[in-house]
Amino acid sequence: MSPRRRSVAAAAQQGPAPVFAAPVFAALGDETRLALVRRLSDGSRCSISQLTTGSMMSRQAITKHLRVLEKAEIARAVRSGRESLYELDPAPIEEVRHYLDLVSEQWDQSLSRLKSFIESEA
Repeated sequence: MSPRRRSVAAAAQQGPAPVFAAPVFAALGDETRLALVRRLSDGSRCSISQLTTGSMMSRQAITKHLRVLEKAEIARAVRSGRESLYELDPAPIEEVRHYLDLVSEQWDQSLSRLKSFIESEA
């Protein structure tokens, strides 16, 4: 089997992007949500008022962004008395990173094959 056919066969076996990837990419595709992930990435739990501090956004706007992060399972709310504290769950980001590493490896292999082909033709 030619290298190209092996590549096509490998891509067909791998299939489309994993189902979990799209919501994570969508959630991380916003500057505000990226800033919230950055704030929570130190492992601390923060209230909405803490996350609003230093921001020009309202608590309601921050809450909407946190809901998107929750839906993508990147953040979760933990009840502490009357308030909700938000914390980061890095697992979905790690899964997406692993997926991107695989895609990157495939591109590296494809580009290497292309380079070999071009050099052999020259």
